[in-house]
Amino acid sequence: MPQYQTWEEFSRAAEKLYLADPMKARVVLKYRHSDGSLCIKVTDDLVCLVYRTDQAQDVKKIEKFHSQLMRLMVAKESHSVAMETD
Repeated sequence: MPQYQTWEEFSRAAEKLYLADPMKARVVLKYRHSDGSLCIKVTDDLVCLVYRTDQAQDVKKIEKFHSQLMRLMVAKESHSVAMETD
């Protein structure tokens, strides 16, 4: 399970993993209060990408990335439903 040290590398790899097969990709956010760390994991059961941080500035980046992925998921979902009804 590769753990990325820089946010830019992780976000590019995670987006590529999601776009390769959106139906299999999963995103998990995990916060540990004891050490104040936030972990984001993106997986498709074959590849698992992990990024951990305890920096407050990275939380905004993770939040923005997570909402971007959610928008992609909704857009794909509504697009396929629209295609099925036509």
